[in-house]
Amino acid sequence: MKEKIYTIPVTEAFNVDCECPMCLLEKRFEEDRIDYFLGPSLMEPDTRIETNEEGFCRRHFEMLYNKQENRLGLGLIIDTHLMEQNNRLRKICGGILNQQDDDSKTLISEIKGIFSGKSGKNEKTAEKIIAYLSLLEKKCCVCSKLEYTMDRYIDVTLYLWSKEDDFRNLFNAKKGFCLKHFKQLLEGSEKYLSGRIQNEFVANLVRIQLENMDRIQQEVNWFTKKFDYNNSDAPWGNSRDAVPRSIQKIVGYCNLK
Repeated sequence: MKEKIYTIPVTEAFNVDCECPMCLLEKRFEEDRIDYFLGPSLMEPDTRIETNEEGFCRRHFEMLYNKQENRLGLGLIIDTHLMEQNNRLRKICGGILNQQDDDSKTLISEIKGIFSGKSGKNEKTAEKIIAYLSLLEKKCCVCSKLEYTMDRYIDVTLYLWSKEDDFRNLFNAKKGFCLKHFKQLLEGSEKYLSGRIQNEFVANLVRIQLENMDRIQQEVNWFTKKFDYNNSDAPWGNSRDAVPRSIQKIVGYCNLK
């Protein structure tokens, strides 16, 4: 199999014995991005504009913090991100904060508007706040690039499967994928393959996936049966670590302790 720069990460991941090589690619990319944002890039103006605007999702904030490196850098990222978001929220909130506490007439009219089905000023402002926060929840400096990068990895995977016999054999020998990446590979097949090749790939992928879903379920089942004293002397087989591997199979890579 002829290696090219863009195929190396994919072939390396598929050479690792794991429940989902696509999860391994995702994990490596996430770790690289975390190192990037905690490194010298955090002082680059373009990067700070990005982190101020988008911030990070819960998962990637956890990764940034749990890295336990460059706590000052993380603090600076959070500081300016909060400054940006606080300013935006204050602008959206508009006149709500400027209302006087004793302005009972305004308060009563707003309450009446709620019960009458009419939208008062505060209610419209609340809708704007909700819309903005909903948009912010979907933003993350890592996730935005992860989606694009994983799509490229899937493109490369399908290309290698359709063109390289060695890679096809390697692919077919794997233990399947997590359900998330199983779905993404099926979606990718519709996007990057067609005709006989697509049909062949989908049939092959589904067979591998179902076989390995059965395998992991049987391994978990034997794990539970090992707690029966009648099976205490029986060998564990591949079931000793079946629980964390089965969780990964269901939801993808997890940082399980």
